[in-house]
Amino acid sequence: MAGRWEFPGGKLHAGESQSAALARELVEELGVAVRASRPLIEIHHRYADREVVLHVWSVDRWDGAARGLEGQALQWLDIGELGAADLLEADRPILATLALPDRCLVTGEPADDPRRFLAQLTAALDRGISLVQLRTPRLSSAALTDLALAVASLCQTRGARLLVNGDPRVAAPLARRAGAHGIHVPSRYLQWLREDERPRDLLIGASVHDASELRAARDGGADFAILGPVHATPSHLDVEPLGWTRFAALARGAGLPIYAIGGVGAEDLPHAWESGAQGVAGIRAFWGSGSERAQSGA
Repeated sequence: MAGRWEFPGGKLHAGESQSAALARELVEELGVAVRASRPLIEIHHRYADREVVLHVWSVDRWDGAARGLEGQALQWLDIGELGAADLLEADRPILATLALPDRCLVTGEPADDPRRFLAQLTAALDRGISLVQLRTPRLSSAALTDLALAVASLCQTRGARLLVNGDPRVAAPLARRAGAHGIHVPSRYLQWLREDERPRDLLIGASVHDASELRAARDGGADFAILGPVHATPSHLDVEPLGWTRFAALARGAGLPIYAIGGVGAEDLPHAWESGAQGVAGIRAFWGSGSERAQSGA
């Protein structure tokens, strides 16, 4: 596959850990020493003549200046420029992970006080949230439209991306009208992803709970999925939690970024990353406090 672009890397040696292989390959290929890194995504891809498994890591700090020690061409690109590069097919799923943060806020219900709702959202954005899922199933259509317009305006001023949760036949037009970045599809609407042409102008997330729903989200072209519940939550007492072991078995090699949800928060990020997650999502972990906290749901 000479002449095409790929991310730096190499092959694992027998008995070698992923982190050790990463450090060795970057010294050999680029002359840089890894100082801080973490798992990003695991990708399984089948070419015509081979199947590859990519263990992709994010290197956040390093020493040295990258140079092609093996005669390879190098180029630095902004994330937005990577889509136009002639990347190998197995490397393309990495682009979605680079464009997404490690935390996703699912909003609580606004009840009868939209001003308080917007104040809580502002506080969450001030704490660094940059991906927001507007989930308000109890609102009327008119009230949801008004709230979506206000939330989209607030997110735009703070540089955050907004997804409208709900029936995609309703959420997609509303997202476009409000200027939101995309929609989030509850699991009961996953069939829509396969029956309708995926809207290319919107970021699409999907809620999933098992392997079949995860396949439906991936095959339907979702950009990412939220998988759970990892732990038991008050809103899902009748659902058996996955636990980190089952979560990891589903998330690794899923082919798209996966957020963990259900009794998890920012303190769980290291465990989530080790389990193959993009990050964590939730209501209670990122929204309000005390009695104002809503129960998490997907």
